[in-house]
Amino acid sequence: MQLRFIGCGDAFGSGGRSHTCFHVTGAHVNFLIDCGASSLPALKRRGIACEDIDLILITHFHGDHFGGLPFLMLDAQFGRRTRPLTIAGPQGIEMRLGQVMEALFEHSSKTRPRFDLKIVALTPEQKYTFGAVDVTPFPVVHGESGGPFLAYRIEAEDRVIAYSADTEWTEALVPAGRDADLFIAEAYTFDKVVKNHLSLKTLEAHLDEIKPKRLVLTHMSDDMLGRLDTLAHTTASDGMVVEI
Repeated sequence: MQLRFIGCGDAFGSGGRSHTCFHVTGAHVNFLIDCGASSLPALKRRGIACEDIDLILITHFHGDHFGGLPFLMLDAQFGRRTRPLTIAGPQGIEMRLGQVMEALFEHSSKTRPRFDLKIVALTPEQKYTFGAVDVTPFPVVHGESGGPFLAYRIEAEDRVIAYSADTEWTEALVPAGRDADLFIAEAYTFDKVVKNHLSLKTLEAHLDEIKPKRLVLTHMSDDMLGRLDTLAHTTASDGMVVEI
């Protein structure tokens, strides 16, 4: 199984990076984690066949994690996709998807897809099964608007992928990421405490509790990008592939 960072940037495209979107493939799985506004062109730039993606997991409703869905949906419609697609995310996802599609492409939410589309609202700390993928969402803390906010613990093909999503430190990250084969964690800043976001120093203070087998940092601001050569941890870059 492998995970490719289609986009690992923050909301402001710091460093010229694309918005958050991770593509996971294996013998029996093909899914996305988040679908930020720039995801469709980034996926196509990497030669990824979007019509083969079975599942999209959304962590929250900010544009850099969610705003690419209308483009992907229209591409599927005009590309005559036939493969079923499941989109899962926080409570309210069906309403939010309709709203953003109408805001960007009027009347698009009223067009019935040519393919079977299932939209699933997830309850935190309840395990869900989507084909060969088991997903457990955990509540995280990322402000007043754009939520609810979820981190994910994903089990597939005898491996565990955990993703913090955007969040300040919360104890929910411990069970979400504990002993994961791959833990992808936001490190928005190096040591500066920014409300609703995670700094590397804060994360490091809790790594002994989480004990991931592999850690990759993502969603980095200019503050972090200017320190890449000095960091002791693996940092994501657009296009990077991690074998799990």
